[in-house]
Amino acid sequence: MKYHSTRGNAPILDFADVVLTGLARDGGLYVPESYPQFSVEQWRQLRGKSYQDVVLAVMMPFVGDTIKPDVLKTLIDEAYAGFHHSAIAPLTQLDTNHFLLELFHGPTLAFKDYALQLLGKLFDHLLQERGERLTILGATSGDTGSAAIEACRDKDTIDIFILHPHNRTSEIQRKQMTTVMSSNVHNIALQGPFDDCQTIVKQLFGDLEFRDQYQLSAVNSINWARILAQVVYYVYAALNLGAPERSVSFVVPTGNFGNVFAAYVAKRIGLPISTLAVGTNKNDILTRFFESGEMRTDAVSPSIAPSMDIQISSNFERLLFDTYGCDATRVIKTMTTFQTTGVFKVSPDILETMRQTFIGGRLDDDGITQVIRDTYTRTGQLIDPHTAIACAPHLLQALPEDTAHVSLACAHPAKFPNAVNGAVGVLPELPDFLDDLFERKEQFTVLENDTSVVKAFVEETLGAG
Repeated sequence: MKYHSTRGNAPILDFADVVLTGLARDGGLYVPESYPQFSVEQWRQLRGKSYQDVVLAVMMPFVGDTIKPDVLKTLIDEAYAGFHHSAIAPLTQLDTNHFLLELFHGPTLAFKDYALQLLGKLFDHLLQERGERLTILGATSGDTGSAAIEACRDKDTIDIFILHPHNRTSEIQRKQMTTVMSSNVHNIALQGPFDDCQTIVKQLFGDLEFRDQYQLSAVNSINWARILAQVVYYVYAALNLGAPERSVSFVVPTGNFGNVFAAYVAKRIGLPISTLAVGTNKNDILTRFFESGEMRTDAVSPSIAPSMDIQISSNFERLLFDTYGCDATRVIKTMTTFQTTGVFKVSPDILETMRQTFIGGRLDDDGITQVIRDTYTRTGQLIDPHTAIACAPHLLQALPEDTAHVSLACAHPAKFPNAVNGAVGVLPELPDFLDDLFERKEQFTVLENDTSVVKAFVEETLGAG
Protein backbone atom coordinates (compact mmCIF):
# COMPACT_ATOMS: atom_id res chain seq x y z
CA MET A 1 0.00 0.00 0.00
CA LYS A 2 1.40 3.38 -1.06
CA TYR A 3 0.24 6.84 -0.05
CA HIS A 4 0.20 10.10 -1.97
CA SER A 5 -0.54 13.70 -1.06
CA THR A 6 -3.85 15.41 -1.78
CA ARG A 7 -1.78 18.12 -3.50
CA GLY A 8 0.26 15.76 -5.66
CA ASN A 9 3.71 17.28 -5.15
CA ALA A 10 5.13 15.26 -2.25
CA PRO A 11 7.01 11.94 -2.24
CA ILE A 12 4.91 8.77 -2.44
CA LEU A 13 5.41 6.91 0.84
CA ASP A 14 4.62 3.59 2.48
CA PHE A 15 2.65 3.33 5.71
CA ALA A 16 5.64 3.54 8.07
CA ASP A 17 6.94 6.72 6.45
CA VAL A 18 3.45 8.25 6.42
CA VAL A 19 3.18 7.66 10.18
CA LEU A 20 6.49 9.38 10.83
CA THR A 21 5.92 12.20 8.34
CA GLY A 22 2.42 13.36 9.25
CA LEU A 23 1.75 16.35 6.99
CA ALA A 24 2.98 16.00 3.40
CA ARG A 25 5.85 18.26 2.37
CA ASP A 26 3.65 20.07 -0.16
CA GLY A 27 1.16 21.03 2.56
CA GLY A 28 -1.31 18.31 1.59
CA LEU A 29 -2.59 15.30 3.50
CA TYR A 30 -1.61 11.72 2.79
CA VAL A 31 -4.26 9.30 1.55
CA PRO A 32 -3.96 5.72 0.24
CA GLU A 33 -3.59 5.28 -3.51
CA SER A 34 -6.59 2.94 -3.35
CA TYR A 35 -8.98 1.68 -0.70
CA PRO A 36 -8.99 -2.08 0.02
CA GLN A 37 -12.43 -3.66 -0.24
CA PHE A 38 -13.75 -5.96 2.49
CA SER A 39 -16.25 -8.56 1.31
CA VAL A 40 -19.48 -9.47 3.03
CA GLU A 41 -17.86 -12.71 4.13
CA GLN A 42 -14.87 -10.89 5.63
CA TRP A 43 -17.19 -8.66 7.66
CA ARG A 44 -19.11 -11.71 8.85
CA GLN A 45 -15.91 -13.39 10.00
CA LEU A 46 -15.10 -10.35 12.17
CA ARG A 47 -18.42 -10.40 14.03
CA GLY A 48 -17.95 -11.43 17.64
CA LYS A 49 -14.21 -10.76 17.55
CA SER A 50 -12.51 -8.61 20.19
CA TYR A 51 -11.91 -4.93 19.52
CA GLN A 52 -8.18 -5.65 19.22
CA ASP A 53 -8.80 -8.35 16.60
CA VAL A 54 -10.89 -5.93 14.56
CA VAL A 55 -8.12 -3.31 14.75
CA LEU A 56 -5.62 -5.80 13.32
CA ALA A 57 -7.92 -6.94 10.52
CA VAL A 58 -8.84 -3.40 9.43
CA MET A 59 -5.31 -2.02 9.59
CA MET A 60 -3.29 -4.78 7.93
CA PRO A 61 -4.25 -3.99 4.31
CA PHE A 62 -3.23 -0.36 4.91
CA VAL A 63 0.00 -1.23 6.74
CA GLY A 64 1.24 -3.67 4.09
CA ASP A 65 4.63 -5.19 4.78
CA THR A 66 6.01 -2.21 6.75
CA ILE A 67 5.14 -3.84 10.10
CA LYS A 68 4.92 -7.61 10.58
CA PRO A 69 1.46 -8.83 11.65
CA ASP A 70 2.70 -10.33 14.92
CA VAL A 71 4.50 -7.08 15.81
CA LEU A 72 1.43 -5.00 14.95
CA LYS A 73 -0.73 -7.30 17.07
CA THR A 74 1.58 -6.76 20.05
CA LEU A 75 1.46 -2.97 19.59
CA ILE A 76 -2.35 -3.09 19.37
CA ASP A 77 -2.66 -5.23 22.51
CA GLU A 78 -0.36 -2.87 24.41
CA ALA A 79 -2.22 0.23 23.18
CA TYR A 80 -5.62 -0.88 24.47
CA ALA A 81 -4.44 -2.64 27.63
CA GLY A 82 -5.02 0.50 29.70
CA PHE A 83 -8.63 1.06 28.68
CA HIS A 84 -11.26 0.87 31.40
CA HIS A 85 -13.95 -1.24 29.74
CA SER A 86 -13.59 -4.82 28.56
CA ALA A 87 -15.38 -4.06 25.27
CA ILE A 88 -13.09 -1.01 24.68
CA ALA A 89 -15.88 0.74 22.72
CA PRO A 90 -19.22 -0.46 24.16
CA LEU A 91 -22.67 0.38 22.81
CA THR A 92 -25.44 1.61 25.11
CA GLN A 93 -29.04 1.51 23.90
CA LEU A 94 -30.93 4.77 24.51
CA ASP A 95 -34.07 4.03 22.51
CA THR A 96 -35.59 1.37 20.26
CA ASN A 97 -33.23 2.19 17.40
CA HIS A 98 -30.81 4.65 18.97
CA PHE A 99 -27.44 3.59 20.34
CA LEU A 100 -24.61 5.47 22.03
CA LEU A 101 -21.07 4.44 21.03
CA GLU A 102 -19.04 5.12 24.18
CA LEU A 103 -15.60 6.36 23.20
CA PHE A 104 -14.44 7.67 26.57
CA HIS A 105 -12.98 4.58 28.24
CA GLY A 106 -9.33 5.41 27.49
CA PRO A 107 -6.80 7.02 29.84
CA THR A 108 -7.84 10.62 29.07
CA LEU A 109 -11.61 9.96 28.77
CA ALA A 110 -12.00 11.05 25.13
CA PHE A 111 -12.27 9.42 21.71
CA LYS A 112 -8.80 10.66 20.78
CA ASP A 113 -7.33 7.90 22.98
CA TYR A 114 -8.53 5.24 20.54
CA ALA A 115 -6.13 6.45 17.87
CA LEU A 116 -3.40 8.15 19.85
CA GLN A 117 -2.59 5.31 22.24
CA LEU A 118 -1.86 3.21 19.17
CA LEU A 119 -0.07 6.02 17.32
CA GLY A 120 2.29 6.47 20.27
CA LYS A 121 3.17 2.77 20.10
CA LEU A 122 3.68 2.98 16.31
CA PHE A 123 5.95 6.00 16.67
CA ASP A 124 8.09 4.39 19.34
CA HIS A 125 8.39 1.05 17.49
CA LEU A 126 9.36 2.60 14.15
CA LEU A 127 11.80 5.07 15.70
CA GLN A 128 13.54 2.42 17.78
CA GLU A 129 13.78 0.21 14.70
CA ARG A 130 15.43 3.04 12.75
CA GLY A 131 17.47 4.50 15.60
CA GLU A 132 15.82 7.91 15.10
CA ARG A 133 14.17 10.59 17.23
CA LEU A 134 11.14 12.76 16.41
CA THR A 135 9.71 16.07 17.52
CA ILE A 136 5.92 15.89 17.69
CA LEU A 137 4.23 19.22 17.06
CA GLY A 138 0.47 19.38 17.49
CA ALA A 139 -2.48 21.68 18.09
CA THR A 140 -5.46 20.85 20.26
CA SER A 141 -8.89 22.30 20.91
CA GLY A 142 -8.97 20.25 24.08
CA ASP A 143 -8.82 16.47 23.81
CA THR A 144 -6.13 15.65 21.23
CA GLY A 145 -3.44 17.25 23.38
CA SER A 146 -4.01 15.22 26.52
CA ALA A 147 -4.39 11.99 24.55
CA ALA A 148 -1.20 12.67 22.56
CA ILE A 149 0.76 13.59 25.67
CA GLU A 150 -0.44 10.46 27.47
CA ALA A 151 0.61 8.36 24.47
CA CYS A 152 4.06 9.96 24.10
CA ARG A 153 5.11 10.77 27.67
CA ASP A 154 8.43 9.39 28.93
CA LYS A 155 9.43 8.00 25.52
CA ASP A 156 13.14 8.37 24.77
CA THR A 157 12.45 8.62 21.03
CA ILE A 158 10.07 11.61 21.17
CA ASP A 159 9.82 15.25 22.25
CA ILE A 160 6.25 16.53 22.12
CA PHE A 161 5.04 20.13 21.88
CA ILE A 162 1.29 20.75 22.10
CA LEU A 163 -0.33 24.13 21.46
CA HIS A 164 -3.70 24.79 23.08
CA PRO A 165 -5.78 28.01 23.03
CA HIS A 166 -5.10 29.82 26.31
CA ASN A 167 -8.18 29.89 28.57
CA ARG A 168 -10.37 28.27 25.87
CA THR A 169 -10.39 24.63 26.99
CA SER A 170 -12.20 23.18 29.97
CA GLU A 171 -10.19 23.13 33.20
CA ILE A 172 -10.06 19.35 33.17
CA GLN A 173 -8.87 19.28 29.55
CA ARG A 174 -6.10 21.73 30.42
CA LYS A 175 -5.00 19.94 33.57
CA GLN A 176 -4.84 16.58 31.80
CA MET A 177 -2.17 18.14 29.59
CA THR A 178 -0.34 20.49 31.92
CA THR A 179 0.04 18.20 34.95
CA VAL A 180 2.22 15.72 33.04
CA MET A 181 5.71 16.48 34.28
CA SER A 182 7.65 14.24 31.90
CA SER A 183 10.80 15.91 30.58
CA ASN A 184 9.84 15.22 26.95
CA VAL A 185 6.45 16.99 27.25
CA HIS A 186 6.11 20.71 26.49
CA ASN A 187 2.76 22.51 26.76
CA ILE A 188 2.21 25.85 25.01
CA ALA A 189 -0.82 28.01 25.83
CA LEU A 190 -1.25 30.23 22.77
CA GLN A 191 -2.95 33.59 23.14
CA GLY A 192 -5.47 32.91 20.39
CA PRO A 193 -8.16 30.45 19.22
CA PHE A 194 -7.58 26.85 18.16
CA ASP A 195 -7.56 27.74 14.46
CA ASP A 196 -4.48 29.91 15.07
CA CYS A 197 -2.79 27.04 16.95
CA GLN A 198 -3.46 24.81 13.96
CA THR A 199 -2.27 27.46 11.48
CA ILE A 200 1.03 27.92 13.34
CA VAL A 201 1.61 24.16 13.36
CA LYS A 202 1.02 24.00 9.60
CA GLN A 203 3.30 26.97 8.99
CA LEU A 204 6.11 25.34 10.95
CA PHE A 205 5.66 22.13 8.97
CA GLY A 206 5.88 24.27 5.85
CA ASP A 207 9.28 25.60 6.99
CA LEU A 208 11.13 22.65 5.48
CA GLU A 209 14.56 23.59 6.89
CA PHE A 210 13.12 23.79 10.42
CA ARG A 211 11.04 20.66 9.82
CA ASP A 212 14.05 18.61 8.71
CA GLN A 213 16.37 19.94 11.40
CA TYR A 214 14.08 18.85 14.22
CA GLN A 215 12.40 15.88 12.49
CA LEU A 216 8.87 17.22 12.94
CA SER A 217 5.89 14.89 12.84
CA ALA A 218 2.19 15.23 13.62
CA VAL A 219 -0.33 13.65 15.97
CA ASN A 220 -3.30 15.69 14.78
CA SER A 221 -5.74 13.98 12.47
CA ILE A 222 -3.66 15.25 9.56
CA ASN A 223 -1.65 12.08 10.34
CA TRP A 224 -3.19 9.24 8.32
CA ALA A 225 -2.57 6.69 11.08
CA ARG A 226 -4.92 8.71 13.32
CA ILE A 227 -7.71 8.39 10.77
CA LEU A 228 -7.04 4.69 10.20
CA ALA A 229 -7.21 3.81 13.89
CA GLN A 230 -10.52 5.68 14.18
CA VAL A 231 -12.05 3.70 11.30
CA VAL A 232 -12.04 0.70 13.60
CA TYR A 233 -14.70 1.80 16.09
CA TYR A 234 -17.18 2.40 13.28
CA VAL A 235 -16.53 -1.11 12.01
CA TYR A 236 -16.77 -2.57 15.52
CA ALA A 237 -20.06 -0.80 16.24
CA ALA A 238 -21.62 -1.73 12.90
CA LEU A 239 -20.68 -5.39 13.30
CA ASN A 240 -22.20 -5.47 16.78
CA LEU A 241 -25.42 -4.02 15.36
CA GLY A 242 -25.81 -6.63 12.63
CA ALA A 243 -23.59 -5.52 9.75
CA PRO A 244 -23.08 -6.48 7.01
CA GLU A 245 -26.75 -7.59 6.81
CA ARG A 246 -27.88 -4.36 8.48
CA SER A 247 -26.96 -0.82 7.42
CA VAL A 248 -25.87 1.73 9.99
CA SER A 249 -25.99 5.54 10.16
CA PHE A 250 -23.83 7.61 12.48
CA VAL A 251 -24.19 11.06 14.03
CA VAL A 252 -20.71 12.45 14.56
CA PRO A 253 -19.89 15.68 16.43
CA THR A 254 -16.91 17.12 14.58
CA GLY A 255 -14.89 20.27 14.14
CA ASN A 256 -11.76 19.24 12.27
CA PHE A 257 -13.62 16.64 10.15
CA GLY A 258 -11.19 13.86 11.10
CA ASN A 259 -13.61 11.74 13.11
CA VAL A 260 -16.34 11.78 10.48
CA PHE A 261 -13.83 11.27 7.68
CA ALA A 262 -12.79 8.04 9.41
CA ALA A 263 -16.44 6.95 9.12
CA TYR A 264 -16.31 7.84 5.42
CA VAL A 265 -13.23 5.63 5.03
CA ALA A 266 -15.13 2.79 6.73
CA LYS A 267 -17.82 3.21 4.08
CA ARG A 268 -15.19 3.35 1.30
CA ILE A 269 -13.79 -0.05 2.33
CA GLY A 270 -17.22 -1.66 2.15
CA LEU A 271 -18.91 -1.19 5.53
CA PRO A 272 -22.68 -0.75 4.96
CA ILE A 273 -22.93 2.85 6.17
CA SER A 274 -25.95 4.74 4.86
CA THR A 275 -25.77 8.31 6.21
CA LEU A 276 -23.20 10.33 8.16
CA ALA A 277 -24.70 13.25 10.04
CA VAL A 278 -22.12 15.94 10.79
CA GLY A 279 -23.01 17.70 14.04
CA THR A 280 -21.62 21.15 14.83
CA ASN A 281 -22.04 23.66 17.63
CA LYS A 282 -22.73 27.33 16.88
CA ASN A 283 -19.39 27.42 15.03
CA ASP A 284 -21.24 25.78 12.19
CA ILE A 285 -18.99 26.12 9.14
CA LEU A 286 -19.47 22.44 8.22
CA THR A 287 -23.24 22.55 8.58
CA ARG A 288 -23.37 25.67 6.43
CA PHE A 289 -21.25 23.94 3.80
CA PHE A 290 -23.54 20.93 3.50
CA GLU A 291 -26.50 23.30 3.24
CA SER A 292 -25.03 25.58 0.57
CA GLY A 293 -21.85 24.11 -0.92
CA GLU A 294 -19.93 27.14 0.31
CA MET A 295 -17.16 26.92 2.91
CA ARG A 296 -16.82 30.34 4.53
CA THR A 297 -14.83 31.06 7.68
CA ASP A 298 -16.20 33.27 10.42
CA ALA A 299 -14.98 34.41 13.82
CA VAL A 300 -14.81 31.60 16.38
CA SER A 301 -17.43 31.97 19.08
CA PRO A 302 -16.60 30.22 22.39
CA SER A 303 -19.17 27.57 23.30
CA ILE A 304 -19.89 24.98 25.98
CA ALA A 305 -18.64 22.36 23.48
CA PRO A 306 -15.14 23.88 23.17
CA SER A 307 -13.47 21.02 21.30
CA MET A 308 -15.56 22.02 18.28
CA ASP A 309 -14.85 25.77 18.39
CA ILE A 310 -13.21 25.53 14.99
CA GLN A 311 -13.61 27.28 11.63
CA ILE A 312 -10.92 25.55 9.55
CA SER A 313 -11.56 21.81 9.19
CA SER A 314 -8.23 20.41 8.03
CA ASN A 315 -9.45 16.95 7.11
CA PHE A 316 -12.08 18.26 4.72
CA GLU A 317 -9.30 18.39 2.13
CA ARG A 318 -9.25 14.58 2.07
CA LEU A 319 -12.94 14.47 1.21
CA LEU A 320 -12.46 17.10 -1.49
CA PHE A 321 -9.64 15.08 -3.03
CA ASP A 322 -11.72 11.92 -3.12
CA THR A 323 -14.83 13.67 -4.47
CA TYR A 324 -12.73 15.51 -7.06
CA GLY A 325 -11.68 12.13 -8.45
CA CYS A 326 -8.17 12.42 -6.93
CA ASP A 327 -7.49 15.60 -8.94
CA ALA A 328 -4.67 17.24 -6.95
CA THR A 329 -4.59 20.32 -9.20
CA ARG A 330 -8.22 21.03 -8.40
CA VAL A 331 -7.54 20.56 -4.67
CA ILE A 332 -4.63 23.02 -4.80
CA LYS A 333 -6.80 25.60 -6.54
CA THR A 334 -9.59 25.19 -3.98
CA MET A 335 -7.33 25.29 -0.94
CA THR A 336 -5.33 28.26 -2.24
CA THR A 337 -8.58 30.17 -2.73
CA PHE A 338 -9.69 29.25 0.78
CA GLN A 339 -6.37 30.27 2.32
CA THR A 340 -6.33 33.66 0.60
CA THR A 341 -10.03 34.59 0.81
CA GLY A 342 -11.50 32.44 3.59
CA VAL A 343 -14.12 31.17 1.14
CA PHE A 344 -14.52 28.45 -1.47
CA LYS A 345 -17.55 27.00 -3.21
CA VAL A 346 -17.98 23.60 -4.84
CA SER A 347 -20.09 22.91 -7.91
CA PRO A 348 -23.66 21.57 -7.54
CA ASP A 349 -22.61 18.12 -8.78
CA ILE A 350 -19.81 17.86 -6.20
CA LEU A 351 -22.17 18.97 -3.42
CA GLU A 352 -24.77 16.44 -4.56
CA THR A 353 -22.15 13.66 -4.51
CA MET A 354 -21.20 14.57 -0.95
CA ARG A 355 -24.84 14.78 0.11
CA GLN A 356 -25.34 11.16 -0.91
CA THR A 357 -23.45 10.35 2.30
CA PHE A 358 -23.33 13.50 4.45
CA ILE A 359 -25.89 15.74 6.07
CA GLY A 360 -25.19 18.56 8.53
CA GLY A 361 -26.89 20.07 11.56
CA ARG A 362 -26.09 22.55 14.31
CA LEU A 363 -26.92 22.93 17.99
CA ASP A 364 -26.30 26.14 19.92
CA ASP A 365 -25.49 26.26 23.65
CA ASP A 366 -29.14 26.35 24.70
CA GLY A 367 -29.90 23.40 22.44
CA ILE A 368 -26.95 21.44 23.86
CA THR A 369 -28.16 22.08 27.41
CA GLN A 370 -31.66 20.95 26.48
CA VAL A 371 -30.43 17.68 24.96
CA ILE A 372 -28.28 16.93 28.01
CA ARG A 373 -31.34 17.54 30.21
CA ASP A 374 -33.76 15.56 28.04
CA THR A 375 -31.39 12.61 27.72
CA TYR A 376 -30.85 12.45 31.46
CA THR A 377 -34.57 12.76 32.23
CA ARG A 378 -35.53 10.09 29.71
CA THR A 379 -32.71 7.56 30.15
CA GLY A 380 -30.74 8.45 33.29
CA GLN A 381 -27.63 8.78 31.10
CA LEU A 382 -25.28 11.73 31.67
CA ILE A 383 -23.71 12.98 28.43
CA ASP A 384 -21.16 15.68 27.73
CA PRO A 385 -21.90 18.70 25.45
CA HIS A 386 -20.24 17.18 22.38
CA THR A 387 -22.19 13.94 22.78
CA ALA A 388 -25.35 16.05 23.14
CA ILE A 389 -24.79 17.39 19.63
CA ALA A 390 -24.63 13.79 18.40
CA CYS A 391 -27.96 13.13 20.13
CA ALA A 392 -29.73 16.16 18.65
CA PRO A 393 -33.28 15.00 17.75
CA HIS A 394 -33.32 16.79 14.39
CA LEU A 395 -30.15 14.98 13.29
CA LEU A 396 -31.43 11.58 14.40
CA GLN A 397 -34.76 12.17 12.68
CA ALA A 398 -32.95 12.95 9.42
CA LEU A 399 -31.38 9.47 9.31
CA PRO A 400 -32.94 6.69 7.22
CA GLU A 401 -35.44 4.76 9.33
CA ASP A 402 -34.29 1.38 8.04
CA THR A 403 -30.75 1.80 9.44
CA ALA A 404 -29.41 1.47 12.97
CA HIS A 405 -28.82 4.96 14.46
CA VAL A 406 -25.58 5.48 16.39
CA SER A 407 -24.53 8.65 18.19
CA LEU A 408 -20.87 9.02 19.09
CA ALA A 409 -20.17 9.74 22.76
CA CYS A 410 -16.82 11.40 22.30
CA ALA A 411 -15.98 12.44 25.86
CA HIS A 412 -16.78 11.50 29.45
CA PRO A 413 -19.30 13.92 31.01
CA ALA A 414 -16.87 14.62 33.87
CA LYS A 415 -14.59 16.44 31.43
CA PHE A 416 -17.24 19.18 31.21
CA PRO A 417 -18.73 19.29 34.72
CA ASN A 418 -20.04 22.86 34.59
CA ALA A 419 -22.06 22.32 31.43
CA VAL A 420 -23.50 19.03 32.67
CA ASN A 421 -24.26 20.35 36.15
CA GLY A 422 -25.85 23.45 34.66
CA ALA A 423 -28.17 21.29 32.60
CA VAL A 424 -29.26 18.64 35.11
CA GLY A 425 -28.01 19.73 38.55
CA VAL A 426 -25.73 16.71 38.81
CA LEU A 427 -21.95 17.05 39.02
CA PRO A 428 -20.40 14.13 37.12
CA GLU A 429 -17.50 12.53 38.94
CA LEU A 430 -14.10 11.75 37.50
CA PRO A 431 -13.07 8.09 37.55
CA ASP A 432 -10.95 7.05 40.52
CA PHE A 433 -7.71 7.04 38.54
CA LEU A 434 -8.08 10.81 38.00
CA ASP A 435 -9.56 11.78 41.37
CA ASP A 436 -6.43 13.77 42.36
CA LEU A 437 -6.22 15.70 39.07
CA PHE A 438 -7.00 19.10 40.61
CA GLU A 439 -4.29 18.67 43.22
CA ARG A 440 -1.54 18.06 40.66
CA LYS A 441 0.99 20.75 39.84
CA GLU A 442 0.70 22.38 36.39
CA GLN A 443 3.46 23.33 33.97
CA PHE A 444 2.92 25.25 30.72
CA THR A 445 4.23 28.29 28.85
CA VAL A 446 1.99 31.11 27.61
CA LEU A 447 3.16 32.41 24.22
CA GLU A 448 1.92 35.22 22.02
CA ASN A 449 0.07 34.36 18.83
CA ASP A 450 3.09 34.48 16.51
CA THR A 451 4.69 31.68 14.51
CA SER A 452 8.21 33.04 15.01
CA VAL A 453 7.73 33.09 18.79
CA VAL A 454 6.59 29.46 18.85
CA LYS A 455 9.44 28.47 16.55
CA ALA A 456 11.99 30.17 18.80
CA PHE A 457 10.52 28.39 21.84
CA VAL A 458 10.85 24.99 20.19
CA GLU A 459 14.43 25.74 19.12
CA GLU A 460 15.41 26.99 22.56
CA THR A 461 13.78 24.05 24.35
CA LEU A 462 15.37 21.41 22.13
CA GLY A 463 18.70 23.21 22.19
CA ALA A 464 18.69 23.24 25.99
CA GLY A 465 17.74 19.56 25.98
